[in-house]
Amino acid sequence: MRGSANDPSSTTGSGRPRRTAVPLASAALLLPLLAAAPAQPAPDPSGHGLQQAFTDAAAAYHVPRGVLLAVSYLQSRWDGHAGAPSVTGGYGPMHLTDARTALATAEHFADGTEDARGDTARAAWRPTASTPAPLEIPARLRTLPKAAELTGIPAGRLRTDPAANVAGGAALLAAAQRELGEPASTDPADWYGAVARFSGADDTATAAAYADDVYDVLRTGEERVTDDGELVTLAARPGLTADTAQLGRAGLRTLSRDGTECPRSVSCESVPAPYAEFGGDDYGNHDLGDRPASQRIKYLVIHDTEGTWDGVLNLVQDPTYVSWNYTIRSTDGLIAQHVQAKDVAWHAGNWDVNARSIGIEHEGFLAAPDAWYTEAMYRSSARLVRYLARTYGIPLDRQHVLGHDNVPGPTASTVPGMHTDPGPYWDWRHYFRLLGHPFTRTAGKHSGVVTVLPDYAANQPVYTGCTAKGEPCAPHGSGEVRLYTDHDESAPLVKDIGLKTDPTTGVNDLSSRVSTGQQYAVADRWGDWTAIWYLGQKAWFRNPGENPAAVPARGLVVTPRDGLASVPVYGRAYPEKAAYPAEVPAQSVVPLPYTVPAGQKYVVGDELPGEYYYAVTFTPESHRVVVGEDRYYEIQYGHRVAFVRAADVTVERAAR
Repeated sequence: MRGSANDPSSTTGSGRPRRTAVPLASAALLLPLLAAAPAQPAPDPSGHGLQQAFTDAAAAYHVPRGVLLAVSYLQSRWDGHAGAPSVTGGYGPMHLTDARTALATAEHFADGTEDARGDTARAAWRPTASTPAPLEIPARLRTLPKAAELTGIPAGRLRTDPAANVAGGAALLAAAQRELGEPASTDPADWYGAVARFSGADDTATAAAYADDVYDVLRTGEERVTDDGELVTLAARPGLTADTAQLGRAGLRTLSRDGTECPRSVSCESVPAPYAEFGGDDYGNHDLGDRPASQRIKYLVIHDTEGTWDGVLNLVQDPTYVSWNYTIRSTDGLIAQHVQAKDVAWHAGNWDVNARSIGIEHEGFLAAPDAWYTEAMYRSSARLVRYLARTYGIPLDRQHVLGHDNVPGPTASTVPGMHTDPGPYWDWRHYFRLLGHPFTRTAGKHSGVVTVLPDYAANQPVYTGCTAKGEPCAPHGSGEVRLYTDHDESAPLVKDIGLKTDPTTGVNDLSSRVSTGQQYAVADRWGDWTAIWYLGQKAWFRNPGENPAAVPARGLVVTPRDGLASVPVYGRAYPEKAAYPAEVPAQSVVPLPYTVPAGQKYVVGDELPGEYYYAVTFTPESHRVVVGEDRYYEIQYGHRVAFVRAADVTVERAAR
C-alpha cells in the first residue's frame, strides 16, 4: 500500500452540484488513439500456456513483457474467469471491455424495499428519481472491439481465449505508445504514458494513479496461481524508474481535488450530493452534521452500486434520491466523493448505522452474471478505507468494515427488505490483505472462536438466481460458507426467522451464510464439521483440516447474565427514554424477532453508547445527538451484526 502518514487531513468543500463529464471526455480521448493503429497479425496462441502467451504477445507487438504482465495483473490478477465478464463488462486477463455485449441495459440501483435513510422518526424515504436514460457507452468500456480491429482476432475469441485476450491488450498498449509518439522501446521505463492511457482515464490524476500501481507491480514482482490452475510469475525489478513526464504529453484533463477527503495516493474528484429542500417539508439527500465532534464515526460500509458509473453519479446528484459518501469506478479506481464525512449520508437502511458510518459504493452488479471486480478498484478502495480508518480511528476488522449485507434491519418489519450487496463474490480475504490486515489464525485448534476464512478461488458453493430465479449461477469463487442444521450437507439449511421465508441457495438469500472475516463462537464439533452459534441456533459448516473454511481465533464473547433464560437482540443502539430532552421525541427501543438464549455465546465487535441523531428538518439548528446511560455491545449474531444491551449480558474471553 502507498498510503502514508503524510496524507492530508480532512478538508471541507462547498462546490455546487455538477454532472460528471467523464464519459464524453473519455470517448473523445481514446477513439482517435485506438483508430490510429493499423491491424496487425496476432500470434498464434494455440497450445501455449498463459505465461508463454505474454511472451508471444510482447514479441509480436513490441511491448516489454514485464509491462504486459504488470498491466494484466492490475486488471485481473491474470485470471481469465472462464470468459465471463467483470462487473463493468471486461473480459479476460487484460480486462478488455465490451459493455454493450456484457451488461444489461437497465439500472438496478433503485430496486428493493429498503428505506435507505432508515429512521422511523421520519416517514420512510422512497426515492422518486427515475432510472436515467442509458448514456453513450464511453470508450473505456469498449476496448475489446478496438482490440479486434487492431489484431484481426474475432471479438468472440478475445472474450473467451486468454492468450488471444493478452494479444489484444498488447495491441492496445502498442497503439497508445505510437499515439504518444514514443518508440517501441524494450525498456519498461519508457512505457509510463502508454500504461496511463491504457487505463481509459481521461484525467492525469486517475491515469497516473493507475500507472503508478502498474510500476509498483513491476518493482515488487508477483507470483500467482490463476483460476485456470497455472502458475504465472513476474520477476521483481526493484530499481525500476519510469518516465512520468510522458503523462504531460498525453492530452488529459486536470482533475480537481478541491473539497475532497481522500488520500494523496488515489485519484479523487468532488461530485457533490445536493442538500436541498423541496415539496414543502421534504428535503434531501443527506443530513448536515458535525462528525466526529458530535458523534464518532465507527463503521465503513462497503456497497456495490447495482448500476453503472454514469447512471449512479446522476442519481446521487438528484436531491430526491438517496446518498452515500464515495463511489469507486471499476475500470481504473477513480473515486468520486459526494458527501463530506461530517455529514450523514442515507445509504445503509439503518439510521443508527448511517449516523455512525461512511458509505462507499463500488461500481458493479452483485450477480451479473459472473461478478468479478477489478484489481484497480480493490486497490483504490483499500487505500481510501485505510485513510478513513486512520483519520477517524476505525479498527480495520470485519466488525467495523461492514458490507451492506451485514447491516441489521432497524426494526422487525424492515428485516426482509434489507439489501444484500456487495454479495458472495466480493473477495474480503484479498481486500483485507490490501488493507494491510490479513485474516490469520490467532489461537490454538480448540479455541472457542473461529474466523471464517475459506480459500476464495476453491470455495465455489452453488448459488441460484443470478440470471433467472432458481437457475444456477456460473461457477465462481466465493468468500461465503453455507450453514446447515446438522453436520450433513443433505440436512436442511439454517433458517432466519426474521426473513419469514424458508432458506434457499439464492444469491441474495442471507439466511444460511457466513462471510470471510466474520467471527463466531464455537458451539460444537463433529469430525470435519464445526458448529457455531448463529441466529439463536446451532449452525454447522464443513471445516476439514486440510482445506479449512474457518480458523481458530481469540475474542470476547457475550452470554446472557445468570438467571436470564434469554435476552433481546436489537437492530439499533438507541438510548433509554430518560435521556431525551424535551424538544426531541423519544425513540422506542424495540427488539428484533431474535434472542440470545442462555448458554449461547456471540463474539463482541465493539462496545458503544446508546445514541440517537435527531435530524428531521432541513435547517440543522434543531438537530441533536442524544446520548444515554445505556451501553450496548455490537455482536456477530447472524450474517448481519446486531446489538445487545450491556446490562443484559456477561462478557468473557472465549474458552477452549
